[in-house]
Amino acid sequence: MTADRWLAEYAWLPGQAAPTPDVLIETVDGRIAEVTPLTPAGRPAAGVDVFADVVRLPGLTLPGLANAHSHAFHRALRGRTHDGRGDFWTWRDQMYAVTDRLDPESYLALARAVYAEMALAGITCVGEFHYLHHGPGGTAYDDPNAMSAALVEAAAHAGIRLTLLDACYLTAAVDGQPLTGAQRRFGDGDALRWADRVNGFTPDGEHARLGAAIHSVRAVPAEQLATVAGWAQGRNAPLHVHLSEQPAENDACRAVHGHTPTRLLADHGALGPSTTAVHATHPTSGDVSLLGESRTGVCLCPTTERDLADGIGPARRLADAGIPLSLGSDSHAVIDPFEEARAVELDERLRTRKRGHFTSAELLTAASTAGHAALGWTDAGQIAVGDRADLVTVRLDSVRTAGVDPAGVWFAASAADVSQVVVDGRVLVRDGEHLTVDVPAELAAAIAAVSA
Repeated sequence: MTADRWLAEYAWLPGQAAPTPDVLIETVDGRIAEVTPLTPAGRPAAGVDVFADVVRLPGLTLPGLANAHSHAFHRALRGRTHDGRGDFWTWRDQMYAVTDRLDPESYLALARAVYAEMALAGITCVGEFHYLHHGPGGTAYDDPNAMSAALVEAAAHAGIRLTLLDACYLTAAVDGQPLTGAQRRFGDGDALRWADRVNGFTPDGEHARLGAAIHSVRAVPAEQLATVAGWAQGRNAPLHVHLSEQPAENDACRAVHGHTPTRLLADHGALGPSTTAVHATHPTSGDVSLLGESRTGVCLCPTTERDLADGIGPARRLADAGIPLSLGSDSHAVIDPFEEARAVELDERLRTRKRGHFTSAELLTAASTAGHAALGWTDAGQIAVGDRADLVTVRLDSVRTAGVDPAGVWFAASAADVSQVVVDGRVLVRDGEHLTVDVPAELAAAIAAVSA
């Protein structure tokens, strides 16, 4: 049995509008066993070590944060695609160029570094929306799930948990155009062959779980949506789908099917409490009702949505419809859960020209509990007895956070302020440094290896 005791200067406990000072957290075998807010009389005096075996956590300690939407290989595009004109579709061509240079070995190196960068930012679990399945031209590797195995191994090396969302990607457009060029690496032919491949893969390690993804209504023909959704439902696994990221997607779907992507998914049984719609930037009022009534979640990716000029989604309207909101870094234009969270509020201010749409506690929920739930880890994301011992400590004495009320970290802190990260009771980051991965060096080497 492994037991540890942590004394948080401040900790954000479930159901609280603001952090609680002086919280003793006891963990046993990777789980939280006790959470005790100390009374004023029981607080240790300055300079007095009342608990000799306690590890002090100066600053604000949060539960582990979840990145509910990642494309790990997109990290190679950071700083290389931002100056040019164009839109999502021109950016996509640049992204496809990177896929042509990846294989299981290089993807392992890149994803290991990217997931370690996430750990430095306080992310303890990631949802990898994975569609780069095969070799050049679409030829399967000897192990048809070699790329999936590389991602699972990368997360193990980086020390974080992973939900591998294996994406079905069959066509290039809503009207059924075939995959061409780099896209051929994504396809399995049809949904039944996709399911056969996925059924042949079991993630190696307790840190990883398997889920499913419908890449989009562009990529999975309507008559095959139910096959992917049924696979996920039959295994009680998460199902994710890119939804209404671009107005062009909505227009094309209406032209072919006569209604929106959300309605198409609903008609084929792909919505529900285990489904997360990624982006949902351009939903109709009817779409919002369908998502809310089915209790489908929405993962917002604000830093990517603004980088790709996608638009600003109706976050408050989605939340008011009863839709759980989670957060993702998607293309990894930045990896910073604090920036993603505050952008939910600040983008809403830009859209409405009003302030005060989301409380800090709501932003924390999106970044932690809701994200973990969207990835199938319902026992994580809170500092609560029985939950996984994931603790993320944020400095309150940096140039960004000095003088800031602990509740204000969502509007002041950045990933650089994360000082310590504990995942399943194990210290992964200490004093802002990853304990096993030289993150800058490995990122530089891995990106250089797949860059033109």
